[in-house]
Amino acid sequence: MRENPFVQHTPETAPPAARRPLERVEQGLGYLPAAAGRLATSPQLLEGFQKLNALFESTTLDPLAREVLILTVAVRNGCHVCVAMHAKKLAAMEADPSPVEALRAARPLDDPRLEAVRVFTGEVLDHTGDVPQEALDAFLAHGYTPRQALEVVLGISTYTLTTFANRLTRAPLDEQLAPYA
Repeated sequence: MRENPFVQHTPETAPPAARRPLERVEQGLGYLPAAAGRLATSPQLLEGFQKLNALFESTTLDPLAREVLILTVAVRNGCHVCVAMHAKKLAAMEADPSPVEALRAARPLDDPRLEAVRVFTGEVLDHTGDVPQEALDAFLAHGYTPRQALEVVLGISTYTLTTFANRLTRAPLDEQLAPYA
């Protein structure tokens, strides 16, 4: 087996265009995740993810709905780093841990509104955006808006980018995330 060609950069070793984005990650989390260090191999990818994530975080979807979407994508795409990172984020939000357990097992959520996000995210992925009208109607029937349906697409795009990149780079799980793996 060949050696992993993706270097785990630090702000000091990263390409110049990736140094500031890595510093922002480190400042925001209090440590530099290995995944971010590896994504720095492409400064454009790292900065692109940060910009997309900032846009997604500014959507009208509430924080729990965003985390349900992220975990749905992360579990579906098999990104152990993203699953652990966002399980940790939900724990920091003092959220009930049962949604994390259900999302990891791809089981329905007890909260009907959050379940609507999980199901609709799956529908968008399954149908590559061309969701059946019934699926859109079911999402909207839970009080979501057409704008939020498009925000789901933004979230899926953002987290497909990072889950695919983390898997490609074989990003390891950081010790800070181990309890959430």
